[in-house]
Amino acid sequence: MLALFVLSPVLLLIAFLVRVKLGSPVIFRQQRCGKHCRLFTLLKFRTMTDECGPDGQLLPDHERLTSFGQFLRSTSLDELPGLWNVVRGDMSLVGPRPHLTDFLPLYNEREASRHDVMPGITGWAQINGRNAISWSEKFELDIWYASNVSFWLDVSILLRTVKQVVLRRDISAEGYATMPRFMGTQQSQDTGGR
Repeated sequence: MLALFVLSPVLLLIAFLVRVKLGSPVIFRQQRCGKHCRLFTLLKFRTMTDECGPDGQLLPDHERLTSFGQFLRSTSLDELPGLWNVVRGDMSLVGPRPHLTDFLPLYNEREASRHDVMPGITGWAQINGRNAISWSEKFELDIWYASNVSFWLDVSILLRTVKQVVLRRDISAEGYATMPRFMGTQQSQDTGGR
């Protein structure tokens, strides 16, 4: 609540700029998986346009991501509305990043254990490669965090997140607006998912 109050001028300015540069809605809402796979609506500032191709389908992410949207992502300013998710109890400041609901049937049992803890705005995977590492590496980092969570680990992650944001490192995988879509591990596919 304190962060929302202190950052309210920044939030209002970004909201105004998003409205002018990208249009409405200013806030992007999407269903994500929380602790114990409970679904919640994630809030972020919008970073892409709604441009469609001749077939009426949305263009690929990299074609809809504007330079302003890229700036918001690279500085993690697009994540600020997620503080409201923290206040609501959907998320924590630190934890595995919440995934799309489409991923649920693709997890194997080990991967699904990342949901034993609250998802976070930042996390162990975010300060150890973010989107520049593979899905399997992300899962290993998330699983390690879920098994070793502690107050001092969270403090360390928050401090290292500041450095990561300032340096704007590991924002996207090469050739992608963020990173390739998770399609499930071989083990997930062999066992039919979770």
